[in-house]
Amino acid sequence: MANLTLTFTYPLNISIAVGDTAYYSSTSTSGDFVVNSLAPVEIGEIISVDHASKTIIVDTQLSTGIITVDDFIFFSKDNAASMSSILGYYAEVKMTNTDQSVPSSVSKQVELFQVGMDAFESSK
Repeated sequence: MANLTLTFTYPLNISIAVGDTAYYSSTSTSGDFVVNSLAPVEIGEIISVDHASKTIIVDTQLSTGIITVDDFIFFSKDNAASMSSILGYYAEVKMTNTDQSVPSSVSKQVELFQVGMDAFESSK
């Protein structure tokens, strides 16, 4: 397989990781709307992620030049690895405000609208 380097204009999704699967879908314009014109096509497994340079490297069998600048690129995670619940008797959560519009030296109060979790009793 060959390595394909994809460089993006905007920051990468924070949850993208090595081992995820990358896909693309061709798009077209219809009036003021961008429409996915084809079914998603698997690019391959992501082998490198660099958030600083906004690039990912994908291990692929696709030939060069198939993916264009106008294509929609997305990724999916392996359900076997990402579908788990909290294990044990206790859980600890740390929440951080990552708003970049305020200097880190200034404390800014924000409102949290909702937090959700699932739990079930497993010790009986």
